[in-house]
Amino acid sequence: MKHYDYQKHLHRLWEKAVKQYESGQRGSGTYFETEEEMWLRANGITPQEIYDFAEDYVSSGEPDFPTFAMICDVRRNYFLEKLHGQQSDNKVRMDSYTPKDAEVEGIRWLPRIIEKAKAKLHGELDDDTMYCCGGDRAFLKEHDIHPAEFLRVVAEHEHDDRAIINWVKQRSAKARADAQG
Repeated sequence: MKHYDYQKHLHRLWEKAVKQYESGQRGSGTYFETEEEMWLRANGITPQEIYDFAEDYVSSGEPDFPTFAMICDVRRNYFLEKLHGQQSDNKVRMDSYTPKDAEVEGIRWLPRIIEKAKAKLHGELDDDTMYCCGGDRAFLKEHDIHPAEFLRVVAEHEHDDRAIINWVKQRSAKARADAQG
């Protein structure tokens, strides 16, 4: 695996996925050659994840490539450093996450996105679940948090949900104060 040109290779595969989606091609299993899939997996990325990001980008204009790349970089670092490049055989099913309307300390969606971020870091998202989906993006925008930044905070405090909650509360309070001032 080459590390120096990782971003260039990732960008090429992103562009390929976007073009294929724009042309009407559907299904992540049809997007990449075996060598490309091997490269993605060696970097902690699944074909389904890049497909989901391309689909949302084409459909809604976000997340853009820099955001996708930053999220991939957080996951890649976690995958290589914490998981030592080992793939998980576990997949967290969409219906096992905390419901979308659940709250913690009055913050809707936070319990769910914490769970999804942990599954993303561990490489355990099932094919029906996307970290940084439209619901996640709405939550992150509301609280003025970049998706990669949130993923980094979850990685730093993986076993301390209280620290993640407190960080979000602090960021959200600052976002509200900035909006009023």
